Amino acid sequence: MSTDKRVIMVSDIPVEVVRKNIKNLHLGVYPPEGVVRISVPSHVSDDSARLAVISRLAWIKRQQDQFRKQPRQTQRCYVTGESHYFRGRRYILDVVERTGPHLVELRSNAKLKLVVNPGTSEKGRHLAMDRWYRHEMRAEVNALLEKWLPKIGKPLRDWGIKRMKTKWGSCNTSAARVWLNLELIKKSPECLEYILVHELAHLHERHHNDRFVQILDQLLPSWRRSRDILKSEPLAHEDWTY
Repeated sequence: MSTDKRVIMVSDIPVEVVRKNIKNLHLGVYPPEGVVRISVPSHVSDDSARLAVISRLAWIKRQQDQFRKQPRQTQRCYVTGESHYFRGRRYILDVVERTGPHLVELRSNAKLKLVVNPGTSEKGRHLAMDRWYRHEMRAEVNALLEKWLPKIGKPLRDWGIKRMKTKWGSCNTSAARVWLNLELIKKSPECLEYILVHELAHLHERHHNDRFVQILDQLLPSWRRSRDILKSEPLAHEDWTY
């Protein structure tokens, strides 16, 4: 799909306008700083996009205010005493240096043990944690897919985990492929389930329209509660770019 991107100003708010081969307009406000992006059909002018944004200014400002109030994690250095999150719970990291394979262990309800070789760099400790997070998330998603794919009734050809700057998940409907943000394994389990079901629902309806909301309501009636929990939990420290 060909796209064209540019930035316009609306009431002192920079708005990223993305033109695509789509039928409907979609307006979003994205974490962590509340960047505004509007996707429009290729033929829509800047003036029309601006009017659409103006009509939703009050909503945009409310969303941006929520992001500003949302707690943020500080940058992580992967050293003993740091706080790290897993499945919605906060753990204190204990870094142990010893020769052998890198591994991560949950020692209790409050401790997370990271075992690395002596002299392992911050990047190396980060990678060891990421590998563990990916392993745990893959197991959890596989279990969720066993539960949800029969209910969805549509084939899913592929799925994967990656870091995403502005989305919790995405669905390529033509390829029947879903991507999930690695940060979800740090959130409450129902948040991961909500995002997975949200993306799977796109296999029935590509756009965020009334039909999509009806499908999501039927599949997961509690999705709004899960969405609110996800919004309330701390955002990761990232050098966010758009």
